[in-house]
Amino acid sequence: MSLKLNNLRKQLSSVGRWMATTLFCVSAIAFVWQTPFFSNTAAQANPATNLIASADAGDKVQEKVSKDAGRAKGFIRDTADKVEEAASSNAKKVDESTDGGNVLERRAKSDAGLIHKRAEEDAARTQEAVDNTKNVVERAVDSIKDAFGN
Repeated sequence: MSLKLNNLRKQLSSVGRWMATTLFCVSAIAFVWQTPFFSNTAAQANPATNLIASADAGDKVQEKVSKDAGRAKGFIRDTADKVEEAASSNAKKVDESTDGGNVLERRAKSDAGLIHKRAEEDAARTQEAVDNTKNVVERAVDSIKDAFGN
């Protein structure tokens, strides 16, 4: 009896796979057959209007890039200020907890100075990278506008 059930299960499994494959193929054929009806040929307008729109879009992209670069530079400056503030605060805490002239106090002040210096260098380097990226995007937009303008 177990052999008959096992045999029936295999046959049903085979029929199920065949039906699933058939359904998939029929669905794919129907989808491919219907696709031309979904395309909107009336939306293909005069390319000149697209060129005017692309010039406006280029200006909008350049404005957005400039605004985003300004925000990014502000964020970088705020982050550098917070790092410097934390370094000063930590040095002050060490100074208050020691009795003066201590090795830890001198080390904390030295570290605070180093952190200030590195924060300024990192902020300047990051802001320069933001400017470079902004310039690259603006040049690319200008090149695209020039290509469509000619």
